Amino acid sequence: MKPLDLQVNGYAGTDFNGDDLTAEALHHACVCLREDDCDSILATFITDDVATLERRMSTLVRLREQDELARSVIVGIHIEGPFMNPEKGYIGAHPPQCVRPANLEDAKRLLDAAGGLTKIVTLAPEKDEHFHVTEFLANNGVTVSAGHCNPSLEVLRAATEHGLTMFTHVGNGCPMLMHRHDNIIQRALALRDKLWLCFIPDGVHIDFFALQNYLRVAGLEKTIFVTDAISAARLGPGKFTLAGWDIQIGEDLVARSPDGSHFVGSTVTIPRIVANGQQQLGLSKADLKLLLDTNPRKAIGL
Repeated sequence: MKPLDLQVNGYAGTDFNGDDLTAEALHHACVCLREDDCDSILATFITDDVATLERRMSTLVRLREQDELARSVIVGIHIEGPFMNPEKGYIGAHPPQCVRPANLEDAKRLLDAAGGLTKIVTLAPEKDEHFHVTEFLANNGVTVSAGHCNPSLEVLRAATEHGLTMFTHVGNGCPMLMHRHDNIIQRALALRDKLWLCFIPDGVHIDFFALQNYLRVAGLEKTIFVTDAISAARLGPGKFTLAGWDIQIGEDLVARSPDGSHFVGSTVTIPRIVANGQQQLGLSKADLKLLLDTNPRKAIGL
């Protein structure tokens, strides 16, 4: 099995979303990812102002080009934002002041900064008027994923007709309290035949018993496991950062916002996902290969 992790914000002390990324830090993260049985990743950049995102992505692209290991490990970029729903609960750890409606000018700027490496863009379908950005991205070979969003079922279904093919970390990026039936989780599950459904299987973002239910409904054939790892992954308790966030990791290894109101990425690793899958979810090695290797590659066309 050669896991491909579609959502990695940083690793082993390296923050891809920081303004001080160095060649040494990038190489160190890639060494640690390989040591932890992760074959390859999409380096993930979360919402900020567009100029900052351009600068950060351009830095990673430049450093990656100079490092043979980084080129092998980082097979692409996942841009998570800034075209999201800014409402409290749905926006999660993304800075709402930097959120903007989807528009072609900014989309093109971000793709240019990523140097042809963009594999996934996560956006809120309800913030993409007439689905113009979704269509543009899909026509340029980018997998478009819904996330940090609250579209109606009708809007979500319509987005799939314009190129939307994935849903980012189902069960997260949404409020703790929602309508008991008509909510974004149920809508995503209802379109399981049209969308790749991604989950963070750390037992924190989704309780294992609930994740088991979701997997039964979704089916493993269209399901993907991701870590959503941040710089704290692999390092244990302590103080870390993600794109300027000050994050305290406690003994439970959970990454929370400073006020404790929501999660800020994850510290789970591929070995822990494999252990969780076998011990908590009853998955076989063949199942885990599907969720961590085969399906992620299919979803982004690798």
